[in-house]
Amino acid sequence: MTRLLLAVDAPSLLHRNHHARAESGLLDRGGRPAWALHGMLRQILEAIDQFAPDAVLFGLDDRRTSIRETAYPAYKAGRAEKDPALVDQLERAAALLDALGMLTVTPAGLEADDVNASAATWAEEHGWSCVLVTSDRDAFAHISGSTQVLRLISGGINGSPLLNPARLRAMYGIAAEHYLEYAALRGDASDNLPGVPGIGEKIAPFLLSEMGSMRAVWADIDHCGGATLVATLDSYCAEVGRPRIGASVLKKLATPAARERFEFNLSMMSGRTDLDLGLTPDLPGSPGLLPLDPDRIAQVVGYLGVPATTDLAMRVLTSRPASW
Repeated sequence: MTRLLLAVDAPSLLHRNHHARAESGLLDRGGRPAWALHGMLRQILEAIDQFAPDAVLFGLDDRRTSIRETAYPAYKAGRAEKDPALVDQLERAAALLDALGMLTVTPAGLEADDVNASAATWAEEHGWSCVLVTSDRDAFAHISGSTQVLRLISGGINGSPLLNPARLRAMYGIAAEHYLEYAALRGDASDNLPGVPGIGEKIAPFLLSEMGSMRAVWADIDHCGGATLVATLDSYCAEVGRPRIGASVLKKLATPAARERFEFNLSMMSGRTDLDLGLTPDLPGSPGLLPLDPDRIAQVVGYLGVPATTDLAMRVLTSRPASW
């Protein structure tokens, strides 16, 4: 049976659980805020219970430096200042997970998104399956035949969609391998990355589905003046009874600013796929491999002060992976 890697976007889950559970005011046994840490861990325990992975990897952001922010100072500008209680839990997450026996990766100058990208690549190269757990759409760029995305939304683990290439196409009308290009055209307001002017969420999938890729679009504009682009889009419009839009789309894409915006977004959104994750699946007892040590589970999870979660952790984290 194919082995499974569960890769978790820890900051995404911590942010989500901070806002969802702040009213609980949960403190750990040391008297420090713990509701986001507990909520993240609880959701991951539920995911492990559902998928029975062989290994679990947590990606974290480098909170000191950012390669993307250096290249683009406005990156993620406009986001509200973080609650000090959230910052405290973000800072403590790696230590808690490492103490539990999980594997955490905080890449220098990079983000959990880059860890996700490298996890998907690692799984494909090593013949594993991979499930990325996140609430962030950026992970959709890594969906493939070997990688699915469990996108956490309201309703928790059981109410969240598990996205594969077929489901992604049903949602957005594009192939999984073109999602990154779609995102670069659309832009991402949450990261303060404007899209290509005039090419929004409706035109972008239509453009990619008809032309195949933006590489084909730019090549046609460069070498044929966009004739194929116009003919292809207008032919489709005629078939479905829509007004022709080929000339209008060409006019929007033919400007140097449009291509510069697309290429810049692509460079900012592309995740690093070559990070050393430190996964050693053939070395028993190495970080991230399941099952975990019961004494560590009892001590670390027990410190959060929620007996029901400790019981769940003891059951889930000491069980054998499905591949066994």
